[in-house]
Amino acid sequence: MMEFRTVVQPLKHSGLITHEKPVIMLGSCFSDNIGARLQDELFDVDVNPFGTLYNPASIASAVSDIVNCRKYVDDDLIEYGGCYHSFSHHSRFSDGDKAMVLEKINSRITRAGELLREASVLCVTFGTIYTFVLKSSGRVVSNCHKLPAETFIRRSMTVDEIVEMWQGVIKQLKEYNHNLKILFTVSPIRHLADGAHGNQLSKSTLLLAVDRLVTTNADCAVYFPAYEIMMDDLRDYRFYSADMTHPSDIAVEYIYQLFSQSFFTKSTYNLASQCEKISRRLRHRPLTDNAEAVEQFQNATSQLTASLLHDHPYLDRAINNLLHNR
Repeated sequence: MMEFRTVVQPLKHSGLITHEKPVIMLGSCFSDNIGARLQDELFDVDVNPFGTLYNPASIASAVSDIVNCRKYVDDDLIEYGGCYHSFSHHSRFSDGDKAMVLEKINSRITRAGELLREASVLCVTFGTIYTFVLKSSGRVVSNCHKLPAETFIRRSMTVDEIVEMWQGVIKQLKEYNHNLKILFTVSPIRHLADGAHGNQLSKSTLLLAVDRLVTTNADCAVYFPAYEIMMDDLRDYRFYSADMTHPSDIAVEYIYQLFSQSFFTKSTYNLASQCEKISRRLRHRPLTDNAEAVEQFQNATSQLTASLLHDHPYLDRAINNLLHNR
């Protein structure tokens, strides 16, 4: 029988990701997509502690800050539009209260540093080669925070530039956590500000850079073909959301299935399925005013959670994080 699509097969890295060891996700909103599913399945995962990052330079800077446990101070922030911002962070960290911004930034860096020391995997998703450079200092910013366009110079990174930068980052990571594996992906989300051709040039540059990094660091680096799954396996506009740039929920779920088949053992996969049912119950908001029914549901959920923790005590941190953030 003829096959009318290119099916991307799972990788053979079973056991790379487990519930026992933390996972750190850094990069584009594709990291948010995959990270959210890992959180739903009660993996101990820290998703984008700097907020969404797109270019390799900004992600490299974030890694350096985490490894060095950098403490941000007043001078690291700018005030614009009635809020304080960090050029290294997404706008979700911005606030009218300077102390609040610094507390959010520094607490996330501290937590990420602690988890990275224990982590089995750091998942890095590159989104684009295009960067914005602050004219006044020459530094690459992660977010322009709607400052005037003339504040920045827009430029693109080269393969050699990315590789040289990330060879240093990988060396830092090896020294920080000898057992860490670095899982590179290229985001399937299209960046069309420079048109279709510009997007292809960007993705091609990222793919070449990542290939060289994985080849020269085969002992600790792995590539997961998220971009290829979207472009070659799914390959249809029905798998995009309404903006025609982001993968639809179905597409993300399909990619995540291949992700889990590539990196989970069968026992991890089964536990993840069990955990997802518990997390749905823990997130459930009662739709009834029947106090007795609500109490019965909550008691049953507490019993199921206690039983799960009895068998898998290492799920404690993931469950506490879920309860704190729901």
